[in-house]
Amino acid sequence: MAVCICMLMMSILVFTYLDSIQVISEKEEVSSIARKYILRMETMGSLTEADRVTLMQELENAGVTDISLQGTSMAPVSYGGTIVLKVRGKLKESIDFEETKVSTAKY
Repeated sequence: MAVCICMLMMSILVFTYLDSIQVISEKEEVSSIARKYILRMETMGSLTEADRVTLMQELENAGVTDISLQGTSMAPVSYGGTIVLKVRGKLKESIDFEETKVSTAKY
């Protein structure tokens, strides 16, 4: 009986671990996408409409829902100004997240 209980507990731990790893992987993918676009924003001075559309599409393809870009630099920023990319949403597991990237415009 003790062996069965131990096996059950180990199984629960393994599934919990695998679930946590999946969430971390999804968050890392979002972070990678955000980094790609903040680098683009550095050279463009803001998040252009075309980039906004492709960013939203990439996030949706990564499984993000309820996407919000509120707080992001949409208007052009002059050279040396601060640009911000703020992405909020929910991962596949209905876990809320916020990814914020800040850089300097080189436009």
